[in-house]
Order: sequence, then structure tokens, then C-alpha cells
Amino acid sequence: MLRRVRQSLRQVLFLMARRPDLLCGAIVLGVLLILAVKFTCSRAKNVVAAARPPVRFFSAEAPVVDLYLGQLDQVERLRSMAEVSLIFFYAPWCAHSMAARQEVQQVAKKLAKQVQFVAVNCWWSQGKCRRQNRFYQYPIIHLFYRRFGPIEYKGPFVAPYVESFILRVITPLTYLPSRATVEEFLSYHEPRVVGFFQFNSSPQPPGYITYLSSALQALKRDYRGVVRFGVVTNKQVAEAISLKEDETVYLHRRLNSSLIFPRRERNFTSEAICSWVFEHHETVLQWMQPPGTKSRLLEHELTKGPALLLFLPHNPLGSKPNPILQQIADIAVRYHSCDNINHSSLDKNSLCCQSVLLPESSTNVCEVCHRLSGPSLTSSSIRCSFPSASQGGDVLQFYRRHCCLHQLPAPVSIKTSTSEGCSNLLNSYSPFSQYSACCRKVEPQLNESQAKEGPDVQRVPLAPPSSSIPPSSVPQQGGDGITGLRCQTNRTLRFYVLDVALNWPLAVRLGATGNRTASLHQEAGTPGDGSSDRSFAAIVNLKDEVHYVLHRSPATTLTESLEAFIKNFSAPYSLLQRHLVGEENRKGGEEEARRPDERRRISPRPLITELTTSSFLPSVMDLQKDVLLFYYTQWCGFCSVLNHIIIQLARLLQGNSTITVARVNVARNDLPWEFMADHVPSILLFPRYRKHLSVKFPDDLPITLPNLLHFILQHSGSVHDADKPVTSSVNANGSGPSAILRAEFLALKREVQALHHARERLSKQLAQLWRDNRRLTFDTRNLEAQNGELQREMQSLEEQHQEKSRQLGEAVRRLQELADTSENLLNENTLLRILLRALKDRTEAREQAEVERKEAEQKRSHMAS
Repeated sequence: MLRRVRQSLRQVLFLMARRPDLLCGAIVLGVLLILAVKFTCSRAKNVVAAARPPVRFFSAEAPVVDLYLGQLDQVERLRSMAEVSLIFFYAPWCAHSMAARQEVQQVAKKLAKQVQFVAVNCWWSQGKCRRQNRFYQYPIIHLFYRRFGPIEYKGPFVAPYVESFILRVITPLTYLPSRATVEEFLSYHEPRVVGFFQFNSSPQPPGYITYLSSALQALKRDYRGVVRFGVVTNKQVAEAISLKEDETVYLHRRLNSSLIFPRRERNFTSEAICSWVFEHHETVLQWMQPPGTKSRLLEHELTKGPALLLFLPHNPLGSKPNPILQQIADIAVRYHSCDNINHSSLDKNSLCCQSVLLPESSTNVCEVCHRLSGPSLTSSSIRCSFPSASQGGDVLQFYRRHCCLHQLPAPVSIKTSTSEGCSNLLNSYSPFSQYSACCRKVEPQLNESQAKEGPDVQRVPLAPPSSSIPPSSVPQQGGDGITGLRCQTNRTLRFYVLDVALNWPLAVRLGATGNRTASLHQEAGTPGDGSSDRSFAAIVNLKDEVHYVLHRSPATTLTESLEAFIKNFSAPYSLLQRHLVGEENRKGGEEEARRPDERRRISPRPLITELTTSSFLPSVMDLQKDVLLFYYTQWCGFCSVLNHIIIQLARLLQGNSTITVARVNVARNDLPWEFMADHVPSILLFPRYRKHLSVKFPDDLPITLPNLLHFILQHSGSVHDADKPVTSSVNANGSGPSAILRAEFLALKREVQALHHARERLSKQLAQLWRDNRRLTFDTRNLEAQNGELQREMQSLEEQHQEKSRQLGEAVRRLQELADTSENLLNENTLLRILLRALKDRTEAREQAEVERKEAEQKRSHMAS
């Protein structure tokens, strides 16, 4: 083959050598072929149209510098001109960027005078931003405080959140000028850091700049601003929290002792201060914000243990405190306060008292008496031990809190003639350790003796128990049982707070109603903004695969409901009922809102009964019917294959009123544990009159129509099963005590079932009445609002009527003046006419006389001539 090719090439070369014109023609043809190929390839490149040049992403009216060509150099120039800058990196095609654009424009219109807003198109291929940055998602917000940055914002792209975060970056430190502001700053549940810096030596001490950078570093580490930073410049104010040295950083903690930054052990840098704060700070309420996309945030937190999820209308970055959140934070602090637990055991008749002198007033004393019951203790084993008795400041603050500070109400408050206020409190989550705290007036000599002894001296009461404690202040069960509960139970709760406006779908999945009806209603005395109507609380125990929903009655307060909810969960034998979520919760109450005439139009007997969480037990436990139940899920492919068999079976049994074919979606409807199936698809038969003898379709038997029919006919119940006694307890003649007991048991069972039906009907009626009452309440509020608006309109109309009347009177007065002026002018006009006529007549007479005189002179001159 190669030999033939070589021979052919030799022949061609020989011919071209003999005829040069063939060589030139071959060269010309080759050049033309190359040009044709190049022209074709160049046209192929132009088949794809060039990308259109980018345009402005933000509107021209928005105070945002839109660098839609990705000019990253101008970002540095604009950032150097402003103290605080916000850089918004976007992609023009991104839906999230389009949604965040309106929110950023709204914030920019408010803060344009304080912040430089810059938007950069990081998707344009020819831009510098695209070449230097590799962003995996859009949009991205970076904030710069002077030269510090970038501080990436990772929160929701909602205008209030973005605005609050920018304000936190603008003012990362809270100035504390007085002791009152320091006490108020440290009274909140969030971790608080206070720095003491004197500005006498220089305008800005070097340590202050480092402390300011640490506050910004904390925002960079946690965008939610869990830790708040404050600054004190007055030495007298700093002494209120025991700060004496300049450039000292103080970390305030509620549960453990507060700390001061160890400058001898660590370098005084912003990174070191921020790391030290996050290592030692305490958080009783953790704010959680799921991103709304695929994330393992919830799983990571819920796997740590039982969690109390609180859905509240609150912005964690906001500066205004939420009163509901403060109440919940107080419960969380008391729940984690294990130092206030008294582990001593006293005799039932024993009494141990302690007097604590109050420094604010020389005539007030806090008297705390323990009355503990212990069956194994005698009076000889009594030991007067109080919570944190070794720490004078802590015990003083603890007693004053429950004794003489009326702004912190106790569960029971009593006022008698001999005491200003007494409170009955539980010292722990136990009915056997309780005490009473009384704030009473004392004589001057008693006060002086106690002042000599000191506030921490324990004494035995001289008077009998009945005289030292009022009769009505005997400790009652159910006091402050939430204090220190974390250290007394193995079911420790973690407190999480979520914004209900952003995470309401999650609350609906946990059991909240679809129309956002509240489980936590508005507190009495709080501002009626209506935002708390969307609050919701639930305890999720992922290990046991259960969760509980807080159902609060209107007669109880929020604090009482939450405390009872937590205590019932922490009890060894909890009374809480597992909440079952069904499809009716996700539909948002559409079936309840449907009118009765529409309900009647629905077919009463469907081909296959679709069961939900609420309708499962009434349908399956119907004694008069055999129920064939089919367990399925929407993601199960084998369940979809069996649908046509179940439909055929239902059509065959459609005329039989004693057999019901039903199915339940176990992925969307929670069922009691005893009715759950280990796998899907599964088929169970609940025979009539013998519901406790339910039968499962064999797993090794194919699910076909003949097999299902044979399974139903074999295990279905009959009328004889209703009164059929147990075989082992029946005598030979079929009578005896067992038959009578069986009959009585069946009669009681029917009565119980009738009572259950009556209770369900009553519950439905009460629910309907509650809905009607709520509807009437809303109508009343609307009518009141309309009435107020009408009254305002009536008042406005009256004011307009008065104004129009005043204007009309003014117009009448002016018209009268014009009429009088016109009449005077008319009279003057008439007089002027008369005068003019007289002047005219006189002028005419003079002219006539002058004419006659001239004629006479002419005649005389003519005659003389």
C-alpha cells in the first residue's frame, strides 16, 4: 500500500516537473482553499452574538453609586472619602440581587448622609471585580468602618435588618456617662463588655482604638451582635463596676463571676480581646436565623439536646428592647442560675432565718426564713445554710430581689401591718425546700445592732414561727420552681429565639396555625402593636422524635405559662402531650373556614378516605366498620405502583357500607406511636368490634387484588363479635360471671365512646364559639376604628363649616363696603356732571361773546378803512 502511494506521488511530481503550469495551478488552488477555510472559520466565530454591555442596576434617583462596569478602582477611591461605606456586590441576572436591590435602596434613602453606598457589578466579564474576586453567591454586602473591614453581612436581606446592622457598625460602642446608664446597660440578658478609658492625656488613647477595633471584630465574627460593647470615660462611673485602672476591659456575666481582661497573660490587641470575650461570655438566649436554603443549622443545634424554640416579632440587631423578650430572658437566666439552689434538708417543723440589712435605708431589713420538710431529719440535724451564703454580695442581691424590690414581682405578694411585703418562693424545683422573704421595718436599736453584726450574720428567730412569718405567707407549692432547674434535670433545655416574620413557615411545620394565630398572646400592659399575635413557642426533642407546643390560656400570663411549660417538660413523668402535625395545619384552617352549605355539597362517601392526624383515630376506631388502612408517602415509588390496585379494591367494595378503604400519608401526618408503620407501603386491617386485634398484611405475600380480598374476608369482623365473650373464660353452657363482665365491659365501652363523641362535638362547638368571639372582637375593633375615623371627619367638617362661615361673613362685609363706596362715587359723579355742564355753558357763552366781539371789531375796522 505504501509502495503504491509513493509511486503515485512520484508520478505527480514528474508531471509537475514536466509541466510548470500544473504546479502554479496547484499553488493557486491551495491558496484559495486556505482563504476559503479561514473565511468560513471567521464567520463561524461571529455566529455567537457578543454580550450586551451592562446598564445601571439601581435607579438614578437612588443615592447609590452604581459601578455597573465593575470598576473596582473607584471603590477604593470612594471608600477613602467616607467614614463608613457599604459595598453591594451583585449580578444583574440574580433574583436574590433584584430582591435585595429594593431593600438596599430603602436603607440608602435613610442613611445616605452617614454612609457611602456603592454597588458593583461583579458579573461583567471585562470588569476588574470579576477578574479579582470569585464569589460563589450573590448578593454580598461588605461594610467598612474607616480603614477597618471588610465586615461581611450574613443576615437576611431585609431593610430593617440591614439598617440595624449598619447603625451597629456606625456606633459599635455605647457611651456610658453615668452609673444609671451603666446599670441599665448591664441589666439586659445579652453579654455586655465595658471598657474604661480616660481621655485626659490625648484625644484618643491608643487602647481606645484597639477596643473600638475589637467591637468591630466582634461584629465581623457574629453579624447578629450577640455581644454589646460599652465605654466609660469617668473614673467615678467606672468604680461602680470595680474598675480602677485605665484601659481595662470588663466582661459582665450573670451566672458566673464577671471577668477582667488579663493584660499580663494576653496581648492587648483587638483579635485577642474579641477571642477572650467569645470564649468566656454567657448566652442564655441564642438567636438563630436559618438561611432559607439547604443548610444544616437546625440539625446542628437540635442534635445538642432538647430545644425551646421561641418565635417572636423581634429584630436582634435593633436597639429598642422587646418587653416580651426581656421576660423570656429573665426565665432563661433563672433556669440557668444553679447557684441559687439550696440543697439543705430541714425538719418539717424546723425554721431557719437570716436577716440582711439593706444599705439604701437604715430602717429596712430583709428577713428570710426557711421552712423545709424532710421525713428523715430531726431538729438535731438542722443546718441553716442559704444559697451562696459565702458570697455576701450575691446573697444580698438575691434576697433583695425577692424581698424589697417591688418592680420584680414574686408569685405571691402579701402586705400586712407589720411588714411592707412578703413573698413565698421555691428555693429549687422541689416542693420540700421553700422559704418566705419579708421586707419589714425594724426599730432603730435593732437596726444598729444588726449594723454592728454585719449583713451576713445568721440568727435564730426569738419569736415563734407564727409571729415571725404571717399566717398567710406559709410556703405554697408552685412558687419560683424554675430557678436552677437546669442543674436538677437530665432534660436540659436550650433556649433559641427566631424572628417570626422570617421563619413563620417553620413555625407552621411545628404546629402553628396557618393564619398566624398566636399561642403567646399580648401581655397585659404592653404596647398593643399586634405583633405579638404571631408569637409561637415549642419544645423540640430530636432524640426522642417528639415536640410539644405551648397552649396558653388567656387567664395566665406569659411568664406563668412558660414556666409551667418548662417544668412539665423537665418532670420525670411529663404531663405534656406530644403534638401531632397533620395536613390540616398546613392548609391554614381552610376546612374550618368553609361554609356549612359548601360542606354539604362535598361527597359524604369518597372512594378512598384520605386520613389526616385529626381524623385518623375517629375513622380507624369506628367500631361499626372494618377499616383497611394503606400507609404511603409521596416519595415512595412502590406506593405509586400499588395505587391502581387500591382503587380497584375500593371500587369493588364501594357498595359495602361496613368496609372502609382508607390511606394516610405518614410523611405529612404524625400519628401516635402505636399506629406507626416500620416501612411503606404497609397495609393494616382494623376489624369492627375487634379494633385491638388489628392484622397486618403479610410482607411475603404479593399485594394483588385477590390477595387483598381474601385478607379482608378472612380477618373482617362480624355482628357476633360484638357480644362474643372470651373463649378462655366461658363456661360449658356459655354463661357465667365472665359473660356478664364482658357485657358490662362492652356497655361501658360504648358509653365511653359516646362520651368521646360528645366531647369532640363540644370541642368543635367551643372552637366555633371561640372563632365567632374572635371574629366579633375583630369586627368591634374595626367598628371602633371606623367610628373614630367618622368622628374625626365630622370634626374636620365642622371646622371647615366654621371657616367657610367666617369667610362668607368677611365677603358680605366687603360687599357692603363696596356698595357704600359705589353709592358715594355715584353721587360725586352726578355733582361732577352738573359742574361740568355749568362750566361748558359758561365756556360756550364766553366763546360766543368772543366771537361777537371779533365780528364787531372786524366791522369797525372795515368801516374805518
